[in-house]
Amino acid sequence: MATLTSYTLRVSSGVTESLLGRVIDGRYRVQSHIADGGMASVYLALDTRLDRDVALKVLRRDLAQDEGFASRFRREARSAARLSHPNVVSVFDQGEDDGHMFLAMEYVPGQTLREVMRAEGPLTPRAALDIMAPVLQALGAAHRAGIIHRDVKPENIILREDDGTVKVADFGLARAVSNQTSTSQTGVLLGTVAYLSPEQVERGIADARSDVYAAGLILFEMLTGSKAFTGDTPIHIAYQHVHSSVPAPSSRVSTVPGELDALVALATSRDPDQRPSDADDFLVQVRRSRAMLTPAELDRRPEGPSAMAPGASTVAVERTSALPVDPSHEARHSRPVGPVALPVDRTPTAPPGPDPWAQDEDDEGRRRRAPWGWVVAALLVAAVAGVAAWWFMAGPGSPTVVPRVTNLTYAQAQGALAKAHLTPERVDAFDETIPKGVVISTDPGAGTQLRRSQDVTVTVSKGPERYAVPPVVGASANEAQARLSATKLTLGRTTEAYSEKIAQGLVISTDPKVGTSLKRGAKVDIVVSKGRQPIEVTDFTGKPADQAVKALTDAGLQVDATAQKNDDTVPKGSVITQTPSSGTLYRGDKVTLVVSKGPELVKVPDVQGKQEADAVKILEGAGFQVKVDRFMGGIFGTVRSQNPAAGTEQPKKTTITLVIV
Repeated sequence: MATLTSYTLRVSSGVTESLLGRVIDGRYRVQSHIADGGMASVYLALDTRLDRDVALKVLRRDLAQDEGFASRFRREARSAARLSHPNVVSVFDQGEDDGHMFLAMEYVPGQTLREVMRAEGPLTPRAALDIMAPVLQALGAAHRAGIIHRDVKPENIILREDDGTVKVADFGLARAVSNQTSTSQTGVLLGTVAYLSPEQVERGIADARSDVYAAGLILFEMLTGSKAFTGDTPIHIAYQHVHSSVPAPSSRVSTVPGELDALVALATSRDPDQRPSDADDFLVQVRRSRAMLTPAELDRRPEGPSAMAPGASTVAVERTSALPVDPSHEARHSRPVGPVALPVDRTPTAPPGPDPWAQDEDDEGRRRRAPWGWVVAALLVAAVAGVAAWWFMAGPGSPTVVPRVTNLTYAQAQGALAKAHLTPERVDAFDETIPKGVVISTDPGAGTQLRRSQDVTVTVSKGPERYAVPPVVGASANEAQARLSATKLTLGRTTEAYSEKIAQGLVISTDPKVGTSLKRGAKVDIVVSKGRQPIEVTDFTGKPADQAVKALTDAGLQVDATAQKNDDTVPKGSVITQTPSSGTLYRGDKVTLVVSKGPELVKVPDVQGKQEADAVKILEGAGFQVKVDRFMGGIFGTVRSQNPAAGTEQPKKTTITLVIV
């Protein structure tokens, strides 16, 4: 396994670290700042939920506030998150917190391929192929999943510091930032245009073969220590991609084997149909070419003018972890890094047939063409001028005007923009007045002059912005507030009420009701349970039972008043006893009443005609009291009459009056 010279990372000061110490999305605690780029800043963060380090890429606020970019970013991030491969930097999560749009990714401490080449200059064929093989394996996995990288470059290739594992980053994100890279950061643009395929430049399209083209350019750069095409402006670089063939690596580093010249030529053909169909196909060619090289050729150090690139053991470079940033930005942190061990591709392959790309010329042939050099140069200048004129006058770079498409359907807007040779990028947004599916606006606006094939962001109405009140009954007040916030609604008044079903501290109800559609930010009132309502028990002993039953029932208690018994002191229909008669109960608890049937009734015996003594004895024996009233002195001692009359039912202890004659 080849090993690169160790080197040290240096940092610049003055980094803005406003997110340090913050917890993003309630989950990611930002621990340190890693780097800044044209599109984002990268932080080392701790995923507190899974207790692991992640690289948190936080996008610039102006990008996050661009709804067109944000929607593309979410879509492409979801696509990248589905890709799982040992040589791919994994995307774990994406989200937004307080205006900060972020990606949570696998943290890969190490160096980018750009840093390696800055430190080492041209690499040996073995080292270059050892890096290229896992890069193509990562791209091959993406191509099989239907994902095109679109932005393969050394800044997106990372060598892990502990074992040299190669990781490819930023899958699926190039499309999300495509508009920005063409309009904002010059450094980012130059870094990207250097690896764009001709079809991306001419027609704005990309497929697996476009990634192969970029991989071929990276192989060229690893072998030579320099980019294939350079220039002061993006259009100059792009022009070379379209109209110039990539030079042979051996034209800059004479020790590069012819097999690798042919391999680079195959991958970087201007005609996509002449390239390998995808990264897997290119990997087969890489392995065949490698098998044709001897160990001496694989390990031969580069020679020639381009091989004099920096090779010192210490160099100031940009530090990159899970996601690389723009090469024009300095690193922000410093720490010593040990030797980076390059991975070795040891897959056995059969030797290929004759090299179809090798061309041999003798010196005599070159001498015969020499007199025509000036003529050829003049023709090339004329051709360049003609092509440039066509590009800017009638070709893809010619001017056009953004048509007015507001208040049209999106399909109608697409047609109008297509006629103007412009590409629509749809963005959906809420609008209170424009019907759903109708265009709200364009960016740039109608009448703006653009170049053909440029993107126009078309904002289409989603109709009024409405959010349904989420189900919060049974949740805590804090959880209810969080759910409302998550659905773009606001917590209004919080009141309390007793509830027999909902435990204390949990939400009983909302106003408006759950499911009601509201505008963004609308307030939702909640009622929180105070628990079961306590009921103070009133004592109804001695009071009418019907009054007691009604009062206790109205208070929410269950009343059992079926028990009755005679009582000499409590009137009939009144409460003799109540259980419980005091204290605190809750709704549905039971109260038992014993209701008086009044005194016990006894049938008055018939004592008429009996002697006084016998009559008194009989009546008192039945439980009555006796009063004697003697008529004319009662000389006979016989009962003439009795009151109450015999046979009537009277309460015990009732006084029976006897008239004695």
